[in-house]
Amino acid sequence: MLSFVGLAARPEFTVASVDCQDDHRGWSAEPPRADVRLVLVRRGGFRRRVRGESADLDRTVGYVGLPGEEEQFAHPAGGDVCTSISLTTDLWRAVAGDAPRLGSSSLYVDGRLDLAHRRLLAATRSGDSAEHLVGLVGEVVRQVVATTAPDGDRPGAGDRALVARAREVIGAGHPAAEGLLPLAALLGVSPYRLSRVFTRELGVSLTRYRNRVRVARALDRLEAGETGLAGLAAELGFADQAHLSRTVREHLGHTPTALRKLLT
Repeated sequence: MLSFVGLAARPEFTVASVDCQDDHRGWSAEPPRADVRLVLVRRGGFRRRVRGESADLDRTVGYVGLPGEEEQFAHPAGGDVCTSISLTTDLWRAVAGDAPRLGSSSLYVDGRLDLAHRRLLAATRSGDSAEHLVGLVGEVVRQVVATTAPDGDRPGAGDRALVARAREVIGAGHPAAEGLLPLAALLGVSPYRLSRVFTRELGVSLTRYRNRVRVARALDRLEAGETGLAGLAAELGFADQAHLSRTVREHLGHTPTALRKLLT
């Protein structure tokens, strides 16, 4: 069952919160659409298949849906909550160019895009979303162009499954996720293969991805009004408060204190 809550609507775009309560492993087909969709996961996860390729989607990987695509979805892990942004093709071309090359529709959600997403959601509550929407689309275009692998260098199905499993372990906060060697041992592969395949699939190193997940958790807490940075750093596995601040600033361009003001 799907429920939609409209957050913002303009002639050029709409922003909606989508709550899916489906729980099935089989694929369900959706009819092709005429708009461009940017879908970013806020909670949970699901699978999407388009042009014969499937992707596991969660808070670190979203997708860009283009007009005319035949999409299929599966929800083996239960429900999820997403932000769905619908753009006219004119607005998409205005930001992305006349003929953007998308080697893959999967979208790595780095810290900058995550922050742009959160700021857009905050702006919809005040009725001033257009500028933040364009900024978010610009971040999406940057990610799609920057992280798309050449056709001949894409991982096969086995490599994609390995990366998906690694992401699952990191997202669950498993102790083995704290380093490349224990994570590779848990997954039963060589550290070299895991490191190489992970970077090739997502365009970022495993270490940076792991920090990205921790930064997202820090953002959740800051958004909720957390003020104890030292305790937050220890809880999230950072060496100390300074380590937390450096990492957050590296990924987002702002200190935790500045982010708390931006998000609230």
